Amino acid sequence: MNGPTSLRLSGHVKDLGGGFVVRRMLPSLQCRAIGPFVFFDHFGPVAVTPQSQIDVRPHPHIGLATVTYLFEGAMMHRDSLGSEQLIEPGAINWMTAGRGIVHSERKPQHLAAASYTNHGIQLWAALPLSDEQMQPSFTHTPASRIPQLKVDDAQVRVLIGSAFDHRSPVKTLTETLYLDIVLQAGGGIELPVSLNETAIYTVDNDAMLGREFIPRHTLAVLDPHHVSQIENASRTDTVRLIVIGGMRLDAPRHLWWNFVASDTALIERAAQRWEDRTMGSVPGDEEFIALPERYVRRR
Repeated sequence: MNGPTSLRLSGHVKDLGGGFVVRRMLPSLQCRAIGPFVFFDHFGPVAVTPQSQIDVRPHPHIGLATVTYLFEGAMMHRDSLGSEQLIEPGAINWMTAGRGIVHSERKPQHLAAASYTNHGIQLWAALPLSDEQMQPSFTHTPASRIPQLKVDDAQVRVLIGSAFDHRSPVKTLTETLYLDIVLQAGGGIELPVSLNETAIYTVDNDAMLGREFIPRHTLAVLDPHHVSQIENASRTDTVRLIVIGGMRLDAPRHLWWNFVASDTALIERAAQRWEDRTMGSVPGDEEFIALPERYVRRR
């Protein structure tokens, strides 16, 4: 039996500068989080040329974990811990900000003169209350370690969590689900019942959820009390689906700029640390993104 979606989000387009445009699905007025995920950006496909100015300069985070996943392209991650990691398609890159970390995402030097396509997803997972001020860390899980299997008419990659009797090696602090599904033309796949919050995102084509039409670029929140039968609406092309979810947040979160926290005082303190340049820096990278001007410190 297929239950209807309780909510569909179409997101909004946001230009991060230099022509780097993203479709932001979370947060939204209708939905603040799905499981631990409080932020969802779909970027690309974007053509990167030697003239492109799409580097994301050093900037801070607290209280969250960034989760970066590429379908195509490459990015170079560097952070204030000294991590330096080439991000390539299929890998999961999990950066725990905790009490504070600074990182950049730039064009890899070996591709400086190349033209290529960048396409992927970046998520933020709010850390549990007991861990939101933990020590920062960075973990890279290569594509070769991610479970890949055939289910019904789909190829499934279990990026995070457990599904279809397979478990990802990526370690998380709460129960979390993140799947990459490519559904063949005219094909279908059944997602089992989950008691956790779950949603699907149609990356590049339309899909059917039971009898409901889910357009491309839609985040559809699933009914936790029903099996979800998903079908490709196209008879000629594949459709890529992202599934996210997990255990409901243990308390409401405040989001401001790049900061996530259970208490606005933590955000104010982080903003002051960034303004004072005491949060840290990326080794060898003197550039940084300044604190937004609209920030007003509350005493």
